Amino acid sequence: MSSPQTKPREQHDTACPVIASLEQIGSQWRLAVLHELLDGEQRFNELKRSTGANARTLSRVLDDLGEMGFVDRRIEEDAPVATYYSLTDKGESLDRVFDEIECWAGSWLEDGALED
Repeated sequence: MSSPQTKPREQHDTACPVIASLEQIGSQWRLAVLHELLDGEQRFNELKRSTGANARTLSRVLDDLGEMGFVDRRIEEDAPVATYYSLTDKGESLDRVFDEIECWAGSWLEDGALED
């Protein structure tokens, strides 16, 4: 018999694909970076400015997205050294997902929620 404090049984190999997907892309900063990069390659400071993330957070998010195969990093060694970020094919495939979210938001979220 389980007590009321028992946690629900965790699902491992049969986890819902929606939950598994959100674990990879579902943070505020990951979504913001992915959405910004849909417009094309950007430098670190451009992403920092457009997302509002601080440098430490943005660096961590870009590293995570790179390790997961969503983002590529390109370094130009000319003076000054410049680092550029762009989406991989895997990252670009999220374009349709963002389109659907925007469509849903337009139908279901109040105008005030869209301005935040």
